[in-house]
Amino acid sequence: LSSSLQSQLSQALNGLSDRAKEAKEFLVQLRNMVQQIQENSVEFEACLVAQCDALIDALNRRKAQLLSRVNKEHEHKLKVVRDQISHCTVKLRQTTGLMEYCLEVIKENDPSGFLQISDALIRRVHLTEDQWGKGTLTPRMTTDFDLNLDNAPLLQSIHQLDFVQMKVSSPVPAPPILQLEECCTRNNSATLSWKQPPLSTVQVEGYILELDDGNGGQFREVYVGKETMCTVDGLHFNSTYSARVKAFNKSGVSPYSKTLVLQTSEDTQSEEQTLPFPVPLERSQLRRMSPFSSTLNLQPSFPGRSYFELRSSAHQLSLHSSLQSLNSAGELIAWFSFDPSSAHADIIFSNDNLTVTCNSYDDRVVLGKTGFSKGLHYWELSIDRYDNHPDPAFGVARIDVLKDAMLGKDDKAWAMYVDNNRSWFMHNNSHTNRTEGGITKGATVGVLLDLTRRTLTFSINEDQQGPVAFENLEGLFFPAVSLNRNVQVTLHTGLPVPEFYASRSAMP
Repeated sequence: LSSSLQSQLSQALNGLSDRAKEAKEFLVQLRNMVQQIQENSVEFEACLVAQCDALIDALNRRKAQLLSRVNKEHEHKLKVVRDQISHCTVKLRQTTGLMEYCLEVIKENDPSGFLQISDALIRRVHLTEDQWGKGTLTPRMTTDFDLNLDNAPLLQSIHQLDFVQMKVSSPVPAPPILQLEECCTRNNSATLSWKQPPLSTVQVEGYILELDDGNGGQFREVYVGKETMCTVDGLHFNSTYSARVKAFNKSGVSPYSKTLVLQTSEDTQSEEQTLPFPVPLERSQLRRMSPFSSTLNLQPSFPGRSYFELRSSAHQLSLHSSLQSLNSAGELIAWFSFDPSSAHADIIFSNDNLTVTCNSYDDRVVLGKTGFSKGLHYWELSIDRYDNHPDPAFGVARIDVLKDAMLGKDDKAWAMYVDNNRSWFMHNNSHTNRTEGGITKGATVGVLLDLTRRTLTFSINEDQQGPVAFENLEGLFFPAVSLNRNVQVTLHTGLPVPEFYASRSAMP
């Protein structure tokens, strides 16, 4: 009996042990969920801040445009009134002089002399009086500004701004975002890649990729499916194509993405460089052969030459990721984003890898996608969040820089680190040139890398911060930032050289 009871108890304990084991595994799962919720919250907050700041930036740009119009109206009104003042002053001076001369003539005691000039004076007085005719003494301009800003629709849109899943039960997808860092052309083929916006939670069933005929004609569907990358073959050499993509689900079809304009290759004599961002080979690629019925030009072609532009309805906006081109002044302009593949694991990316923060209280390093070995390059970083007075660092680095320490701690980075009051330059853990003037939320840090003069210069809010920071730079440099969880920054590239440097460069 005792043995039987022991056996029953042992079996019961085995079952209970299994439940205890499952409970332990469940607790581990719950703890992992806590960590994941915290990380997702930081990332979601970063995306939300970036999107709201983008709206604020757009509003500030529009405000500047409207203020410019008001200023032009102000200058026009002043010019009209000042011209009228000048004209009226001259006429008044002439009239007053004639009146004084006539009074002197009337006082003259020589009747014969008066008779000789009286008729001419009378005609001149009448003529002058006629010149002060109707309208001469009426203002040509009103003091009122006949401008009325209609902000009601925008205010209504702001009040309606909310998370999509809270407002719509089954919404259509948001427009996809073309990923420039993964798009390229090679010979007469084009590879295009896209994704859903970071904050989008709407279910997507598939995508529709469209290209035009390379001659500004109508768009045609070249791919329909669930993949987010497609290679299109059989395009004309040395031709310009436009591409766009839209998403769909059971509720309907999204608006189109922005339009991507791409150039197929020319010939082997071209001096263009290959793209610095090859499409990752591990990504599965869907191929659509010869989407257009046309005779292909099979001349030799140079692989990898590619230009990209994103078009909006009102204007064209170049958003190259790791691309370079020449602006109207002949200066080399680079577009790039942050590089997740080379960053420390604690760095959190959002906003198409243009916005970064960190989930650690220690400083972590993130690099840009593009390395520079020559030319003049300028980029800015706006401070989206700045809590508890940390010391973020900005500058350039080698690809093998330390990723778990402040930028400039080793000999592979050249940086400016800055708090809320002052800044220092740092390289190989050597601190120099303490300068008054710090950063707050909303500040802008500028980095100017001049590899013609081999110098590195910094600015804060468009004013140069200290002297030239570093000289005699040579080699390959990547834009770099170090920050902790108290800081969030957004990268702005493709910018012209700031005025303070342009004016200094023009000096003999």
